[in-house]
Amino acid sequence: MKKLNGIHHVTAITSSAEKIYDFFTHILGLRLVKKTINQDDINTYHLFFADDIGSAGTDMTFFDFNGASEVIKGTNEISKTSFRVPSNQAIDYWKKRFEKYHVNHFEIKELFGRKTLEFRDFDDAEYVLFSDENISGIKSGTPWQKGPVPNEFGITGLGPIFFRVNQMSLIHKVLTEYLLFDKIAVENQFSLYETGLGGNGAGVIVEYRDDLQNGRQGYGGIHHVAFRVDDKKDLDDWISVLNKLRAPHSGHVDRFYFKSLYTRLYPGMLFEFATEGPGFIDDEEDYETLGETLALPPKFRNMREKIEKIVRHIETKRSDKVYNKEYMD
Repeated sequence: MKKLNGIHHVTAITSSAEKIYDFFTHILGLRLVKKTINQDDINTYHLFFADDIGSAGTDMTFFDFNGASEVIKGTNEISKTSFRVPSNQAIDYWKKRFEKYHVNHFEIKELFGRKTLEFRDFDDAEYVLFSDENISGIKSGTPWQKGPVPNEFGITGLGPIFFRVNQMSLIHKVLTEYLLFDKIAVENQFSLYETGLGGNGAGVIVEYRDDLQNGRQGYGGIHHVAFRVDDKKDLDDWISVLNKLRAPHSGHVDRFYFKSLYTRLYPGMLFEFATEGPGFIDDEEDYETLGETLALPPKFRNMREKIEKIVRHIETKRSDKVYNKEYMD
C-alpha cells in the first residue's frame, strides 16, 4: 500500500451557515470555493472554504443541519482543526488580528517545536494555527489573493488534525498498522503522527484523555476528517485493505469534486479517503466566481428548482468587491 498523501479536508457542523461564511471570509481570510448542498441531505448547505483555487489539503467544510444540538466535547472524537500559516511572524499577526476582531483566543505556545495559536469561533469550535517556519514536508496551498489578509500572513492550508482519545493502544494501531502513519514524537499528553512527505499538512496529533466522557457530535464539533489519495485506483486499494480488516465502509462514493470512501476504524470517528481531484473549478464556476452561486453536482441539477426552494439564499458574491489588505500595526 502507498502511504496517504496527507489531510484532504475536515468537515464540521455549524449552527449558522451565514455566520460561518462571515467568520471564514472576513476574519480568517479563507475563500469560499463552493456553496452546495449536503449530497446525503439536500435540506442542508455544504460550504467549502479553502485556498485561492480550492486545492486539496486546504479546505474546511461545514454542514448546517436543521435542528442540530450543540456538540458535547469529550474523548474519542476528532477534536480540533488546525491551519497552516507561513511563518512565526504570521502567528504574531494573527494574535493581533484576533484581538482586533474580538475572537476568543489563547496565548502563543510551542508544540512539537512549532509556534501555535489556539482560537475559537462563535460556536466555541476549536482551532489552532501552526507556523510552517523551518518545517519541511507536503507543500501547502496559496492564500486567497483577493481576501482581506495580507498574502504573507494568510492561511495556506490545513495543519495537523487533533484526535482526543482514551484508548491510546487502539488509536496507535489504527494510525500505524491500518493507515500507515509514522509516530514522530511525544510531548506531554500529545503524540504526533505523520504520513506521506510529512510536515504540518500530513499530521495527526493524538491527545490522551481518560478523564472525560465520550464526545457527542453537534454544532461546534467535527463531523469527519478526510485523507488524501491520488485517484480512484488508490480508493480501490483501500477498499481491499478495509475488506481484509473486515471494517465497515461505504464503497465508492462520487462527490463530483472528488471521489470518496468512508469508514470507521475507531469509536466516535468517521474517516474518509478522498482523491486529489478533479477539484472545484468546473463547468458551473470559473476561478473568478468560485463559491458565488448555488452549485450542484450533475446528478442534482434536474432538481435545482426544488432545491432552491428548500435552502435559503445566502449572499456570497465577492467578485465585485475589493478587500483592502489589513495590516495590524
